[in-house]
Amino acid sequence: MVDWLLLVVPGLIWGASFLFIAEGLDAMAPNGVTFTRIVIGFATLALVPAARRSIRPQDWRPTGALGVLWLAFPLSMFPFAEQHVSSALTGMLNGATPLFAAVVATILARTLPSRAVLAGLAVGFAGTVITALPGFDGAHGSPEQALGIGLIVAALASYGVAINIARPLQQRNGALPVIWRSLGVAVLLTAPLGLPALVRAHWSWRSAVSMALLGALGTAIAHVLAATAAGRLGATRAAATTFLMPVVALVLGVAIRGEQVQLVSVAGAGICLAGAWIIRYSAVQKVQGVHGVQEVQPVREVRQVL
Repeated sequence: MVDWLLLVVPGLIWGASFLFIAEGLDAMAPNGVTFTRIVIGFATLALVPAARRSIRPQDWRPTGALGVLWLAFPLSMFPFAEQHVSSALTGMLNGATPLFAAVVATILARTLPSRAVLAGLAVGFAGTVITALPGFDGAHGSPEQALGIGLIVAALASYGVAINIARPLQQRNGALPVIWRSLGVAVLLTAPLGLPALVRAHWSWRSAVSMALLGALGTAIAHVLAATAAGRLGATRAAATTFLMPVVALVLGVAIRGEQVQLVSVAGAGICLAGAWIIRYSAVQKVQGVHGVQEVQPVREVRQVL
């Protein structure tokens, strides 16, 4: 039961984050949304003892790079994008994150991926194009929607690079110390534009609660749960939580904000997730081997969180 909760809850939180962003935009400008969530996330994660543990001195520079590529840049793109596209569509497009990570990993390895990975990439990116298609359709789309989709794709490409940088850093130092320090860098980077936007904010109870949840849960606690899941289940299986994000974002966007989403986008998101699942399944098979050898369960993250 605990293992299932560790898989499901981070996906629910991250899927709901796009709704929280939309609610936060009702109170302040996009830069304020980004800065506020990062500050709250940094302060929340500081309460977790494991996050404050030291990292290797040689890892400070790449950890700082993560502050840009994993946090400051992509988390700035989403609020600007949601000024032009729905939170539901933003969340559904985020289902393509594993695809971008796989492409960057292939480039870094300088080797061709397996046939299964190539098939997953082809299916996944086809689904991503289909999901975004209404934004470029003259009958339903607009230049503003196309811009919003472009910003989301830029954020996902940044995620793809960041995930590959983060993996060895987290293996050496633990996930939480790396994330906390990256958040600290992101606070400094987003403060010049974000702090003035925060000062000029016009709060309602919905926007205030949404920003508190976005920062405390989406930018901090979900990472703690994901790190714990990686320790109990292995990183490959724990990553399955990302498949919940598009579904949660779609349901909440339509149910709470009354957003309208084209059926072709929903179908495209499903195809995109199928491609990501093919890649993930291929990774699991590679780890387990053809004889069903079970993945070694790392316990470092569990000990650090505790």
